[in-house]
Amino acid sequence: MFWEREGRGVARRNLYASVASEHVGFAVWSLWSVLVLFMTPATGWATSAGDKFALTSAVTVVGALLRLPYSFAVTRFGGRNWAVFSALVLLIPVGLAAVAMGRPGAPLWVFLLCGCVAGLGGGNFASSMTNINQFFPEREKGWALGLNAGGGNLGVASVQLLGLLMAAVAGAARPELLPLLFVPLLLGSAWQAYRRMDNLAGTRTDFSSYRAVLRDRHCWIMSLLYVGTFGSFIGYSFAFGLVLQNDFGRTPTQAAALTFAGPLLGSLARPVGGRLADRFGGARVTLWTFLSMAVGAAVVLVASYTGSLALFTTGFVVLFVLTGVGNGSTYKLIPALYAARARSRAEAGVEPEEARREGRRRAGAVIGVSGAVGALGGAGVNLAFRQSYETVGHARPALLAFLAFYAVCSVLTRAVYLRGPVTGAAVDATVGTERVVPAQVITGAVIPVPVIDPPVITEPFTARPVTVPVAAESVTEPVAAESVPDTREDA
Repeated sequence: MFWEREGRGVARRNLYASVASEHVGFAVWSLWSVLVLFMTPATGWATSAGDKFALTSAVTVVGALLRLPYSFAVTRFGGRNWAVFSALVLLIPVGLAAVAMGRPGAPLWVFLLCGCVAGLGGGNFASSMTNINQFFPEREKGWALGLNAGGGNLGVASVQLLGLLMAAVAGAARPELLPLLFVPLLLGSAWQAYRRMDNLAGTRTDFSSYRAVLRDRHCWIMSLLYVGTFGSFIGYSFAFGLVLQNDFGRTPTQAAALTFAGPLLGSLARPVGGRLADRFGGARVTLWTFLSMAVGAAVVLVASYTGSLALFTTGFVVLFVLTGVGNGSTYKLIPALYAARARSRAEAGVEPEEARREGRRRAGAVIGVSGAVGALGGAGVNLAFRQSYETVGHARPALLAFLAFYAVCSVLTRAVYLRGPVTGAAVDATVGTERVVPAQVITGAVIPVPVIDPPVITEPFTARPVTVPVAAESVTEPVAAESVPDTREDA
């Protein structure tokens, strides 16, 4: 079998190179979560808490908005070509950040501009996931995409650890050195992508699926749930250190020493969420997660009132872990929902293979849309903190708002995906009928779909085509999710 003999090696070579490239890109996106910690009066800065949260919000918004365009770029320009370009273009934001951080007296718009350009790193995740999604057969996609997603998310913890190391070696007065550390990393990332990755021929983006899911209420429900999970993860990653500084008086080094643990554990918890969803059902785990996040937000709120740094830090780290679990379980719902809908269409008379193919396309489109919308939730988190500090001078109103939002997500999950013996009706616009999908199908394992004809990979430096079995048609859907569910046959 070609996959066993040669295809797996080619796919894994691309995967490992993609993980490295995506990891650095995610770290650059998160760079300003560390740099804002050094913008203190002690080091010559007069930037207010509100301005710092405005800066981190701008970085998050740009990264979120670039997810879909970056996904589409892979099928237009090729995975290897785009990986090289997307790594080299990040030399611009790290160079701008290094220059700007050496000028504490510069106006706010300069730093906002630098932050927006750093948002380019947020798009790298989506293009990387879209590319790797094409290389693996269905039974191995869960492992491959999970590794790719986790490796990227760990970039948040990496940049915070680098910030701590830089502060320990050079002192808090030299923050401009931190962006410069990424210059050799980006050059190395671009080089290894050029040497080790491949371009897939014959793939295109199915824009009709995107147009279709934008009229599907489940697309927007899942997007809202993902705002609660990944939006919280990336939002807290940018905001946690600032909250520690403003509410507990931590120095840049002290804040950096505490902030990395949450993103680290949250990234590692993503595959755990997927596994729990495999066993207990995506909707049930998502519901438990949101209920636990509401409790966690309440604990953090109590810690803020009592001034307990230990309880506050512990509560926030637990919230990070829960966001990771929720990312995995929330995205487990998407392929399960559309696989169940495909089964309903087949029962209504649609050819089964066509129903499964259409279901997979729409699931991919929903993953792309909800991933981009969910990332915008990170900006919402930072804007909520900004408004809270601007209004009352502390984070408690924002924390209370997060608690209420998690409660709403819990009710929504229960009402739509766990209500009684069946879920809400799934409307199929293609056949014009409304069918009820059993809850155990939505909340259980994903229905496997067969591997179909592979595209052709063109090896670097040669025109020799290499065929690698992958679980994709010639139509490719971007995968912009943080945690992609395991859809192996034993799931």
